[in-house]
Amino acid sequence: MSRIGKRPVAIPAGVTINVSDDNLVTVKGPKGQLSQQIHKNIKVLVDDNEVRVERPADDKFNKSLHGLSRTLIYNMVEGVTKGFQKNLELVGVGYRAQKQGNKLVLTVGYSHPVEINEEAGVEFEVPAPNRIIVKGIDKQKVGALASKIRSVRPPEPYKGKGIKYENERILRKVGKAGN
Repeated sequence: MSRIGKRPVAIPAGVTINVSDDNLVTVKGPKGQLSQQIHKNIKVLVDDNEVRVERPADDKFNKSLHGLSRTLIYNMVEGVTKGFQKNLELVGVGYRAQKQGNKLVLTVGYSHPVEINEEAGVEFEVPAPNRIIVKGIDKQKVGALASKIRSVRPPEPYKGKGIKYENERILRKVGKAGN
């Protein structure tokens, strides 16, 4: 069995989970509501204070869905209770970020400022001109938007300038050897 898939997901206080007939799992909590379509082969069982995920057979396809389905449900429960966040840093002289309404304006060495709009369920915070915090309840959306911001100016290996994740280590290269 999948070691991740057979572990139950605990339901904290204030969180309700509903599973419809077509395996649509809906999680409601203090921060909002999320729903995810789980594959029809996987059986989602909701007991009094935990969710269990079971698979019908041990073939490779069902094994791969087992752990995935459990992790998706766990991420929804975490999202509606605690939320998710990604921290980004801007490294470089003159590189800065600012929030204007629901837009993030990045000045990262191009001839024009780059604007990125907030998506539904995801918001930006700019505590300092060189730090960006992406917050939300959906882990996939938070990660995708943080990746989109990073892709505007990924860190380069010679001076380390660019937009990087807070705990990301950039492998540095040496420049040209002088005579």
